[in-house]
Amino acid sequence: MLFGVLATNAQEKFGGLALYTVRDAMGEDAKETLKAVADAGYENIEAAGYSDGKFYNMTPLEFKAFVKELGLNPISTHQGSVTLDNADAMMADVKAAGFKYFVVPVPPMGLFKVDKETRTMGMSGGAENLANILTTLGKKAKKAGLKLLYHNHDFEYKKDADGIIPIDYLLENCDPKYVNFQMDLYWVTKAGADPVAYFNKYPKRFKIWHVKDMDDQGRFAPVGNGHIDFARILANKKLSGMKYYMVEQDKTFNMEPLEAIKVSHEGLQKIGFK
Repeated sequence: MLFGVLATNAQEKFGGLALYTVRDAMGEDAKETLKAVADAGYENIEAAGYSDGKFYNMTPLEFKAFVKELGLNPISTHQGSVTLDNADAMMADVKAAGFKYFVVPVPPMGLFKVDKETRTMGMSGGAENLANILTTLGKKAKKAGLKLLYHNHDFEYKKDADGIIPIDYLLENCDPKYVNFQMDLYWVTKAGADPVAYFNKYPKRFKIWHVKDMDDQGRFAPVGNGHIDFARILANKKLSGMKYYMVEQDKTFNMEPLEAIKVSHEGLQKIGFK
């Protein structure tokens, strides 16, 4: 029955979704939510739900088999709890679940800082320390048959207390054999930086994009319902090195996440994402 439904939608299936967007639904019923993601027309997924050796309470092999049954491809996974000590075991699980990319979503090991009063993000330890950690993790990932990416928010694209722009330091000091990047287009825009300028300065380093729009209040919006010029960015896909892109919307405000992902999928098509 399920395969019949998917077969009729085969022509329309494209693009990726970061499951963080539907994290509440994934927590309630991961399997039904994954079916909804497939029904919305997505082809690729990025996980953000690893704990105790399982992805959304499924063993790596169970997860791999289930998403395959739905016609979904496990491309990348955000592994925020990674440390230098647990990385090898974690990477073995990531590999077993069928993922290609191991993504470090924030500075790991307690370095990520959030100021609740000012609603700003940052990190401790400095850019050099983070570069060294990512390089060590990147070497481990390569050994495990994975590719390591670092995902940005806005603070990495702004000068820190030492006058260093962290993302520039990472791009210049991390060997692309071991460390590359997932560019979150919203957060780069929020920081006042230009994604295309970074593609020109550091070509081929941004292997996955997070695609989410920005409304007039500066909030997250479904793709196509904001003012980020995705067509201009998409025209520079090859320069950036992008292999995959994932829709992500951290908060959906006036609509349910499962509705927002449908709106974003329609937006992708209108903009020309495939």
